Amino acid sequence: MKKLLALMAGVGFIKGSLWASPSTAHAPQGGTSANFLNQNHSNMKLGAFSISLAVKNLETSKLFYENLGFTAFGGSMQQNYLIMKNEHALIGLFQGMFPNNILTFNPGWDYNAQPVDGYDDVRKIQEHLKTKGVKLDTEADSKTSGPASLMLTDPDGNVILLDQHL
Repeated sequence: MKKLLALMAGVGFIKGSLWASPSTAHAPQGGTSANFLNQNHSNMKLGAFSISLAVKNLETSKLFYENLGFTAFGGSMQQNYLIMKNEHALIGLFQGMFPNNILTFNPGWDYNAQPVDGYDDVRKIQEHLKTKGVKLDTEADSKTSGPASLMLTDPDGNVILLDQHL
């Protein structure tokens, strides 16, 4: 938890988006601000943030997070995953799907999994990361549009998923 809080504080996590800035608040859907690729510290809109937890027992974890005030928001016990929500906080509980916890961003979605205007398409984010020399573990197909994802690992071994559903 200390790593997550330090990461969020260190990169300027504000209201579900990294590097939030009023100057790009009205970019066209799937588009970017004019200076997106030209800035050292871009105003990337990564979308809703959640942490995806690799849990040992979904029922036990569900009850634990319900005691913290979270309610089931998506997924199902039969699918071995639940998305839990407490106000703007989102936690995914995943049993048997991946080995470690994952930091997840959903370009194009708000914290209610509703589409937002003016998001940065995952392919544009990917292009920007590559220009900065960031090594990607998986990539979105740059020749497509719509739903896609990419994964990368931070210097401390934390996996980050950018998972666009639109």
